[in-house]
Amino acid sequence: MTEPTGPDHPTRDAGFGVYVHWPFCAAKCPYCDFNSHVRHAPVDEGRFLDAFRAEIAHVAARTPGRTVSSVFLGGGTPSLMQPATVAGLLDAIGGAWTVTPDVEITLEANPTSVEAERFRGYRAAGVNRVSLGVQAMDDAALKQLGRLHSAAEAMAAVRVAAAHFERYSFDLIYARPDQGPAAWRAELEGAIARAAEHLSLYQLTIEPGTPFYGLAAAGKLVPPDDDAARALYDVTQEVCDRAGLPAYEISNHARPGAESRHNLLYWRYGEYAGIGPGAHGRLVEAAGRIGTVTERAPEAWLARVEGQGHGIVETETLAASDQGDEFLMMGLRLREGIDPARYAALKGRALDPRRIDGLVAEGLIARHAGGRIAATPAGAPVLNALVAALAA
Repeated sequence: MTEPTGPDHPTRDAGFGVYVHWPFCAAKCPYCDFNSHVRHAPVDEGRFLDAFRAEIAHVAARTPGRTVSSVFLGGGTPSLMQPATVAGLLDAIGGAWTVTPDVEITLEANPTSVEAERFRGYRAAGVNRVSLGVQAMDDAALKQLGRLHSAAEAMAAVRVAAAHFERYSFDLIYARPDQGPAAWRAELEGAIARAAEHLSLYQLTIEPGTPFYGLAAAGKLVPPDDDAARALYDVTQEVCDRAGLPAYEISNHARPGAESRHNLLYWRYGEYAGIGPGAHGRLVEAAGRIGTVTERAPEAWLARVEGQGHGIVETETLAASDQGDEFLMMGLRLREGIDPARYAALKGRALDPRRIDGLVAEGLIARHAGGRIAATPAGAPVLNALVAALAA
């Protein structure tokens, strides 16, 4: 099969990436609803690596002719893997597809001192960017969030990352209970002083099924209300803009040119393989654009791969309407916005110019060079409403 072409081909301007999910964590954070699992017995990394290799080979056979521009090792806690396991994964990807000379290879890491010592090994394996889950800059907040590291350990890990990687990022969670604008401003300014090029800044969300959800339902955890959260969001934009790290996506800030290429691939509606337990993918095959989902439970995924060569349990051919809606929802998160012509090619119909005009008049959407449209600073906090209005 030749590689699909045409105006709706997702690698046209966004490339092809590989996401690998390592599902294990040392502890489950009380706010987390990701597919992560705690195992008290040692994980058989060799067996899992063999399964990853098999699933990579299976997806590669479905996507011939692709060139990998980014790899993201997420989780879970990928920094619990031995560097040799990471090297094996990257060797498998390099053997399955062509890889660009400047490929971006990111590994998510928790900033404990033990894991930071592995950074040298990850760099030797081929990782060239790390993303650290710092989450907060003071010990009381870290304890509240259920993190295992201290603020001092986190900053030590940042220093080690800076010594081994030209590119690194770290995450912070804001809109935490009892967090006011002045305290968040000071914390964020301190983080920027230690961040070379990129920060991911997420508002705390209370997800069903998490311990935080139960605490909030019982009135034992009270996050900021909508107005207070909006004030914290506004502080985030102001402080980061002034420091030269503007938002290129609603929750991600970077110096120009330092954006995460892998994340841009998602938001530009690119094509990516999802490898590992619970991983999602978006591929283009002869039948069209498809979504894939693998078995979530690590041991069940492992057994499925060993039995049939892959762990994919759902494969859906996406209708044109779904493609257009996904493209709109993802692309409007970006400051650069979207190309309406690409939306029309995916959806099969154009956006309604009267709806765009109305949102422009309200100051929620702006028109940019080349016909692109983007959410304005006033529109970004109400993105879901904008997407619903445009897609109707």
